[in-house]
Amino acid sequence: MAASNLVLITGAGGVGRAVVEQLRTQDVPVRVMVRRDDERAAELRTFGAEVVVGDLTRPESVAAALAGVGQMYFAMPVSPDHLLAATVVATVAREHGKLNALVGMSQMTVSQMTAISTAESHQQRLHWLAEQVLNWSGLPVVHIRPTSFLDSPLFTALLARSIRENGTIPLPFGTGRTSPVAVADVVRVVATVLRAPAAHIGHVYELTGPRSVTMTEMAEEFSRALGQPVSYVEVPLEWWRAEVLGKLGLPPHIEQHIVTMARLHQENRYDRASDDVMRVTSVPAQTIEEFVAARRDFYLG
Repeated sequence: MAASNLVLITGAGGVGRAVVEQLRTQDVPVRVMVRRDDERAAELRTFGAEVVVGDLTRPESVAAALAGVGQMYFAMPVSPDHLLAATVVATVAREHGKLNALVGMSQMTVSQMTAISTAESHQQRLHWLAEQVLNWSGLPVVHIRPTSFLDSPLFTALLARSIRENGTIPLPFGTGRTSPVAVADVVRVVATVLRAPAAHIGHVYELTGPRSVTMTEMAEEFSRALGQPVSYVEVPLEWWRAEVLGKLGLPPHIEQHIVTMARLHQENRYDRASDDVMRVTSVPAQTIEEFVAARRDFYLG
């Protein structure tokens, strides 16, 4: 294939890994930048992807990875280096001068932020600033803003344990509504844009589940999917931070981000629903019930 069809994927865990797999099943040439050449890198090679070792905060790494690339997917795990990486990518990609599209993974919270808002997490602020940098770069940018992921430990591993123990969803989300989205739906959007980006340049896609629900309504969807009663139990935010998150040994930057997400749920900042998944891919986003039903054995053990 022509070099301009080559897609560079960064952040190849979670969404990125699945994007690689989907693009390769469609014979799209893919290069993946990884931090370490480990077993995950070896798995990416089994998909037929080219793997290069590099660091998004180092211009020489990004320049080498961009050679011959037409489309780039920029993403990285929750990190205090997010803005630095975005700035390096924008600077090097401008000099590279051959990108048809730069698809950036952001967050839905950015949609409600301003230059001086202070209620958000440090990570969310970095995403807002990174979007500004990418926009100022003049590159052909597409922003992907998913809300919270159904696949995150908040809605999977942590809930599976409590559901098995006492049939509850214990979270400090209050009466706020939320519309979590499945990783698989985000992957389809990203892969669709990367395959044929021209019509998407300059767009911002806000990705949510099909409807916004209270946590009580979420518990009802879990009940239907699992065939047994599941109820929502409100727990104090500080207790949850100490007794649940505190025992996971998370870095302070990540813990602060998750605690802020919980607080913003309480404040109803996640009460949003978009049909962008359907508009981009012509396939509707999964409901909570569909997501949980497909993982019934995981939740029930």
